[in-house]
Amino acid sequence: MKQLMLKGTCCLLSIYKAEEMSTIGSFEGFQAVSLKQEGDDQPSETDHLSMEEEDPGKDPMPRQISRQSSVTESTLYPNPYHQPYISRKYFATRPGAIETAMEDLKGHVAETSGETVQGFWLLTKIDHWNNEQERILLVTDKTLLICKYDFIMLSCVQLQRIPLSAVYRICLGNFTFPGMSLDKRQGEGLRIYWGSPEEQSLLSRWNPWSTEVPYATFTEHPMKYTSEKFLEICKLSGFMSKLVPAIQNAHKNSTGSGSRKKLMVLTEPILIETYTGLMSFIGNRNKLGYSLARGSIGF
Repeated sequence: MKQLMLKGTCCLLSIYKAEEMSTIGSFEGFQAVSLKQEGDDQPSETDHLSMEEEDPGKDPMPRQISRQSSVTESTLYPNPYHQPYISRKYFATRPGAIETAMEDLKGHVAETSGETVQGFWLLTKIDHWNNEQERILLVTDKTLLICKYDFIMLSCVQLQRIPLSAVYRICLGNFTFPGMSLDKRQGEGLRIYWGSPEEQSLLSRWNPWSTEVPYATFTEHPMKYTSEKFLEICKLSGFMSKLVPAIQNAHKNSTGSGSRKKLMVLTEPILIETYTGLMSFIGNRNKLGYSLARGSIGF
């Protein structure tokens, strides 16, 4: 009898809970309420979104939250393909560096020889081991000066004087290497001879630091397209246009032996006799021959 009474009570409780849950599920009094303070009549951003969804035919209201568009300022350079941050690594391109070098060298030439500088160029010298070296070239009435200039300390480190009357041949052409050479370069260069390569000793030919090489090879500086100023002083054609007439005038005014020999200007390949090229490979890839910002070293 007790078991029947307990079963009846459980059935009544389950029926009461089911009716209560159905009443809660059918209740429609829940509404979404936006939290606003009193006196705040400005619609929120979600209100604008709901208005745009409800009225697609009407013009959308302007958004209250404005976002500033990002603006990127670009600097124009003569060469659009040139990366300006690379040019800043070369100390020669720093403001005032070239002008200081020009004034220093002009003053030095005037004090030591009394000659007048006719032209000033910034080129890359390529030695007989294919090593690149940053050089300043000056042409006077009688002399060609090749200067190793330290653009970091703004001082002349080495100055080589070549009498223009001794120059007898100039070659202009593409670089060429022996067939077994491992380190080759592309491009065009200029070679100036003031002595015979056949008379060069074997020791100086295989010595990478020799200063007894009777010729000099040049190509254009890599910062040629940095600005209009560098475009003018780094061109081989501009250097040739001043050098050739100066040499011819020096030959006419020379009174020494062999002064009547003529200058030969040839267009032919320029041979650089390097084979393994390990030294030039490391030096040229790291631009060791230039006054260059190397970054911080140490900790």
